[in-house]
Amino acid sequence: MLKRILILIALFSFGMSNLFISEAAEGSSNNKYLEFFNAGDEAIDLSGYAFPNVSNAPDVPGEYEYWNAFDEGSVVEPGDVFVVCHGSSDETILAECDQYHTYLSNGDDGFCLVEGAEDNYSILDCVGDWFGDPGSGWQVCDITNATKDHTLVRKSWVTEGTADWGTSSGSDGSDCQWVVYDQNYWDDLGSHNMDGGGDDTYHHIEAGMFYYAPDVLTIEMGETVVWSNVDGFHDVVAYDGTFEFDACQAPCDIGEYTF
Repeated sequence: MLKRILILIALFSFGMSNLFISEAAEGSSNNKYLEFFNAGDEAIDLSGYAFPNVSNAPDVPGEYEYWNAFDEGSVVEPGDVFVVCHGSSDETILAECDQYHTYLSNGDDGFCLVEGAEDNYSILDCVGDWFGDPGSGWQVCDITNATKDHTLVRKSWVTEGTADWGTSSGSDGSDCQWVVYDQNYWDDLGSHNMDGGGDDTYHHIEAGMFYYAPDVLTIEMGETVVWSNVDGFHDVVAYDGTFEFDACQAPCDIGEYTF
């Protein structure tokens, strides 16, 4: 199905920056990892953070079962990522890995990024939740069991984490905060794009099967817009005919234009 994107320029703004989960993979064998992105302007000492989890259904719904601390001395620089992976992962994953952790998700184990101590913390972001066994995995966007046998990559317009997994996972392609890739997709591992890395002269629009986001955007002359196809088969056509890009099958960049 070809979806044609016609260009209308309006309003877009950035949110606040913080530490959040930028990628999560549940691949074949032990090919599992979590990637954390520092969207701020200063290095973050990870001694004040952790990534606790539950295993399937917790004894006390809503509370973590296992407190997972970052290794002593771990720091993530601004604009950089920190990767926690299984120690027997594929060499591609190990090349980007900063910390080993054996007990990562099988698809139905909820992990959250938290700030604070074991008995006094705030939830910043999650993949899954701590409220019960979802079965094989949680739905993300409109994809059933997306946390199992898939790689989740945070959409570039997301600028901060959310403690509410329901908000993050969404109900369809237009309101979810993730791009769901097939199992063993690791092309984005080791870095994260958040709207051109914070450069306000460079904007991303993501096209899905029945949506594009952001669907409203304001730019100045001289700024650049990139259209990325994350699901389906899409082209881009300007209303006034000044430019157009041929359709491509996701995942791909459809085109780039400087106004």
